[in-house]
Amino acid sequence: MRQYQLWIQGEARASHAQEAIRNPYQGDVVAQMPLAQEDDLEAAIVSGTQAAAQMRAIPSYRRAEALQRLREGLSSRREEFARVIAQEAGKPIKDARVETDRAISVLALSAEESKRIGGEVLPLDLLPGAEGRFGLTRRFPIGLIAGITPFNFPLNLGMHKVGPALAAGNAIIWKPSLQAPGAAYLFAELFSRTAEELDMPRAALTVITPPDELAERLVTDARIRMVSFTGSARVGWKLRSLAGPKRVALELGGNAATIIAADADLDFAAQRCVAGGFGYAGQTCISVQRIWIEEPVYEEFLTRFLPLVRALRVGDPSDENTRMGPVISEKEASRVEQWIDEAREGGARALTGGERHGLFIEPTVLANASSRMQVSCSEVFGPVVTVAPFRSWEEALAQVNDSEFGLQTGVFTRDLSRAFRAFEVLEVGGVVVNDVPSFRVDSMPYGGVKQSGLGREGIRYAIEEMTDERLLVMNPHP
Repeated sequence: MRQYQLWIQGEARASHAQEAIRNPYQGDVVAQMPLAQEDDLEAAIVSGTQAAAQMRAIPSYRRAEALQRLREGLSSRREEFARVIAQEAGKPIKDARVETDRAISVLALSAEESKRIGGEVLPLDLLPGAEGRFGLTRRFPIGLIAGITPFNFPLNLGMHKVGPALAAGNAIIWKPSLQAPGAAYLFAELFSRTAEELDMPRAALTVITPPDELAERLVTDARIRMVSFTGSARVGWKLRSLAGPKRVALELGGNAATIIAADADLDFAAQRCVAGGFGYAGQTCISVQRIWIEEPVYEEFLTRFLPLVRALRVGDPSDENTRMGPVISEKEASRVEQWIDEAREGGARALTGGERHGLFIEPTVLANASSRMQVSCSEVFGPVVTVAPFRSWEEALAQVNDSEFGLQTGVFTRDLSRAFRAFEVLEVGGVVVNDVPSFRVDSMPYGGVKQSGLGREGIRYAIEEMTDERLLVMNPHP
C-alpha cells in the first residue's frame, strides 16, 4: 500500500490526518493520502509566492530545459504512473498508458512554447501629435497559480496546468482530486528532484490535498493570482463567485452531442461513437452523450452501433483487454442508475444495457429520451448515450443548441456546406468534423461556452491565460 505525503517547499511533509484511497474495482485500500491542515496551506502559499518571484527571473532556455527533463523523467516511469492511475481512478490500463503518453507530450509542448512567448510591435502614429511613436507588447508571468483537477484524468489534466504555468515563469499549487491523487504526488517527487539538479526553486510546484472546506482558500487568498479549475459546472461557477478580481479559467462539463448526416460513413461513425461514448465509462467532459441521426439512416446506423456497444469488454481495469471499467464511486453509480430509471419511467426505451451491477453500469443506449430528462439536459458522466432521429440540418443544430452547456460537438458529414453551417451556428467551443466531440489534441485551444467554461486550455492558449500582456510606448524623438 502506498503512503503519500504532502509536497510543500519542495519537500515531503507528513500530515496527522490521513484518508484511505480505494480501488473502484475491488474496493480495497491501495494508498493513504494526507489531508492538509491550515498551516500546511499557509506554508504552501508563502513558499509558492517566493518561488514565483524566483521563477520570473529564470530565462526561458532554463525553463525549457527543466520541462524537458521532467518529460524524460515521466517517460522513464511511464508504466508506474499508468498503474497508479488504473488503480486509483479505475481507468482501463490501456487508457491509463495513453493518458501518461499525452502528459509526456504536454511537457514536451510546454518546453517548446516556453521559448516562443513573444509580443508585437504596434504603430501608434495614428493621430496628429503622435508622430514617430510606436508600442511594444510583452507577456509577463502572473505569479502564483492554483491548479485544481478532477479524478478522471489525474495526470494529464494536471500537466495542462503545471506545464504552461512553469513555461511562463510562474509557480503553481496543484490540488488534485482526493479520489485519485497518486499521479500528482509521484510527479511532485519527480519535480523536486529535477529542480534540485537544475538549481531551480523546488517550491515552484506544490502538491497539496486539503479537505474541500479548506481548499476554498486557494480561491480566495489574494496572494494566489489565478485559479485554473477543471471539474463540474456547479463547483466551477461557485469558485468563480468566490474568486473576486483574480483571474479564473474554468474547464467544465457538458452533454456533448454528435450529429450524423445521411451521407456520413456510418461504420466509422458507429465505431467512433462507441469509443467516444463509453471510453472510461463515459467519465469525460466531452464524452458522446447525445447522438442525432438523420432520419433516412437512423435504423441503419443503429444496426451498426448497437452490436459494437454490446460487444464492449467490461471488467477489471488492470486487464489488458478491458475497454470499460467501473464508475468512480457508489455515489456516482447510484446517481447514474437513478437517471436511467427516471428516463425509462418518462417513456425512454433502453435499446441495450440500462442495468447496474455494483459500480458497473452497463453500456446503455436510450431512445425516446426527451430533451428535459436528466440523461439529455445534464451531464451524465457515465456510460449512457441517447439516440434520436432528425429531419433537417437546421433542426439538428437547434437540438444541439438546446442546452445550457457548450463544450464540443461532433459532426459526421461529407457536405462542406453543412459542416461550415454547423461551425457558424453551434454554440460550442469547438466543432469536430467527421469525428466525435471526444477528440482532443493537447495543443489545440480547448474550452467551452455557456455553462461549460471560461477561457481556453492547450499549451499556448493556457500560457496566454497565465500571463499579463504589458505595453511599452516609445517616443524615440522627444
